[in-house]
Amino acid sequence: MPIAPRYFVTGTDTEVGKTVATVQLIRLLNQQKIPTIGMKPAASGCLNSNGILINDDVVAHQNATPIAAPLALVSPYRFEPAISPHIAAREADIEIKLPHILSCAEQLSEHANTVVVEGAGGWFAPLSDTHTIADLAIALEAPVILVVGMRLGCINHAMLTAQAIKFAGLPIAGWIANQIDPHMSRYAENLAYLQTHLSAPFLAEIPHSSNALNSCLNIQAFETLKLRNN
Repeated sequence: MPIAPRYFVTGTDTEVGKTVATVQLIRLLNQQKIPTIGMKPAASGCLNSNGILINDDVVAHQNATPIAAPLALVSPYRFEPAISPHIAAREADIEIKLPHILSCAEQLSEHANTVVVEGAGGWFAPLSDTHTIADLAIALEAPVILVVGMRLGCINHAMLTAQAIKFAGLPIAGWIANQIDPHMSRYAENLAYLQTHLSAPFLAEIPHSSNALNSCLNIQAFETLKLRNN
């Protein structure tokens, strides 16, 4: 099995570039003839367009693949306020249910060989009063891809998150360094430390760019994922 049927993308925090990494991975896999589609189970900060809630992250996923799938499957829970999904769901009197998300993911597998599921916030971000993003990843039983937002403090966040993922019993398929702060002091030294100390394959480095959503990860990321899943 060269490429897993499902990946879960998490980050060291919110606003670290999970969507950019997810989109670039979707685009790369499709370019490598692996039909791939994205999924954003819980999306906040949506625009209400004639009664349909549209999320920018979901639209970016859709633009990265030639495969069409129902919006209700690729993003089953969408909310207008740009707040944590567990608060938005409570205010909308909606319960985010893991079995429903799992059902949607299974149905998406009928549309594409691989489904890349993007989480919300960090690893322990809440989906409800009883479940977190970690619980969702565990339920999906998907290898995890960790996106490290390269900025001051990223080493601690990356090491803690990787430790938590492994404690949950999930494999880390790899990690991606996303240069979210173009002025980060000692960027190269921080990257080198993580490459040495994170016990997970280094997939790719995403340079800071205003056009990042229209790019794709390098071929090395694809080759590393193939090796990781053999």
